[in-house]
Amino acid sequence: MWEQYLLYGPLVARVLYAVYIDGEVKNDDWCLHILMLSGLRALVHQLWSSFSCMLFVNRTRRINQQGVEFDQIDAEWHWDNFLILQTFAASFLYLSFPALANLPIWDMRGVICCLMLHMGISEPLYYWLHRLLHSSSLFQQYHWLHHSSKVLHPYTAEHATFLEHILLCVVVGIPTLGTVFIGYGSIILMYSYFLVFDFLQCLGHCNVEVFPHRLFETIPLLKYLIRSPTYHSLHHSDMGTNFCLFMPLYDKLWKTMNTKSWDLQREISSRTNSRVPDFVFLAHVVDVMSSMHSQFVFRSFSSIPFSAKPFLFPGWPIAYLVMLVMWAKSKTFLFSFYYLRGKLFQTWAVPRFGFQYFLPFASKGINKQIEDAILKADRIGVKVISLAALNKNEGLNGGGTLFTNKHSNLKVRVVHGNTLTAAVILNEIPQDVNEVFLTGATSKLGRAIALYLARQKVKVLMLTLSTERFAKIQKEAPADCQKYLVQVTKYQAAQHYMDYRQVVDAARNSFIPRRDCTYGKLAAMRLPDDVEGLGTCEYTMERGGVHACHAGGLVHFLEGWTHHEVGAIDVDRIDVVWEAALRHGLKPL
Repeated sequence: MWEQYLLYGPLVARVLYAVYIDGEVKNDDWCLHILMLSGLRALVHQLWSSFSCMLFVNRTRRINQQGVEFDQIDAEWHWDNFLILQTFAASFLYLSFPALANLPIWDMRGVICCLMLHMGISEPLYYWLHRLLHSSSLFQQYHWLHHSSKVLHPYTAEHATFLEHILLCVVVGIPTLGTVFIGYGSIILMYSYFLVFDFLQCLGHCNVEVFPHRLFETIPLLKYLIRSPTYHSLHHSDMGTNFCLFMPLYDKLWKTMNTKSWDLQREISSRTNSRVPDFVFLAHVVDVMSSMHSQFVFRSFSSIPFSAKPFLFPGWPIAYLVMLVMWAKSKTFLFSFYYLRGKLFQTWAVPRFGFQYFLPFASKGINKQIEDAILKADRIGVKVISLAALNKNEGLNGGGTLFTNKHSNLKVRVVHGNTLTAAVILNEIPQDVNEVFLTGATSKLGRAIALYLARQKVKVLMLTLSTERFAKIQKEAPADCQKYLVQVTKYQAAQHYMDYRQVVDAARNSFIPRRDCTYGKLAAMRLPDDVEGLGTCEYTMERGGVHACHAGGLVHFLEGWTHHEVGAIDVDRIDVVWEAALRHGLKPL
């Protein structure tokens, strides 16, 4: 995955040689400039990618409302290969023309010359090359790849065939090399041209309309000088129009401008509201490291299950500072979304990290964040809001009962999803098991699992030091099933299952069946196959997988149930919820 970056090795070696052998890196060291420019260009793309994925900032101005799916992310994974190609091209030119290594820092005449060459040669050249690539004989061979991306994204700008990248090298080479050979070249000009070029490329593919329509109404000439994101998006939906590079002037001259361009731009830039979601999963941040597992930080990384990677560590201090700012200022925000059977499903994130839920002085503020999110969902017309993990902690808000008791007239259904979580765990236990060692036995999930198994005549060894809590749960079981619930106070009670060390490890996963010890992960389910627009993994879940409490809320919505699912788990509904989940196409992971 990272092997291609070894191609930068000779340039890095040359710079290191200059530092450690020659004692300094000269201002005209072309290897250093090529590396620095490549890094800055990658940064431009990364920043635009982050902006494009910040749904909490740009959701109302998104042009294509669909989400970027895993297939497109995989296809665009190596978007930065064009930088490697242009690095080689630049190195070849520097070695062929030594004068390129002796440019002055700045020459104002070069700016005017470069602009003239770009507007007079590169723009019309690109226009006609682009139109040629759309001919029936060339499109399927060389240009289809770029148009295979269904939803535009800054990385889509560089998702092209090798021929297209070669042609683009010619397009950018004419203004830059032309200015140098005329005698007006400079180092600042080289940096500026390539960075501005990439900036405008990313802007055109960002899928967010960033220009206010009043700008074009106030200065009509701008309509022919700058390509808006909406303008280029129309080229991808109507491929016979809007061929220009950055200047719609050439579409106007050769009569290929889409007549809807500016009306659509006005419509999108004027939006103040976005579609109301049908279902919301209210999540929270786990820890500082996993906070970087998001589309607006690293899109590609967020499309695979989270695990700590070496490249994340340099970003940890920044993520920690962001965590402090979020703690002080931030409110619940839109994190991701997908579609299922025409309905919009969103994940909102409470701006709190896992450790903060265990700080006594922070509980009031966290509950306020959750309450505000529920009230907002109720106000805008959300049907179901499902609470994730610690957002439904019993000690924090009674599994959601705090909010439903306080606001008895809620139209939105509040769901903790733990009924399906219990069902997932229970269905992982082999059918022939007749005895189970249960840890976390008096928790909300432990209680439901123990009572369910007791009804099935399965003996449950409930690990707990609290006789009072055990007795309370035991009394909930039918009289003829209470004998199947047995209190144990030490892990050694499970020694006949496995050695003591294994019991301690396995205990984290809730249950240990006799003879067939199962080491489970977090309870989870796979979304139905017809889900659309999903391009991010939910924490450590594999692609398409979600935590069982997320799936539980989803089932609640799909079934159209009108009750709140808060507080203690209704054991009678475990099978009902499980069967409903399977009926709607969800599958256990």
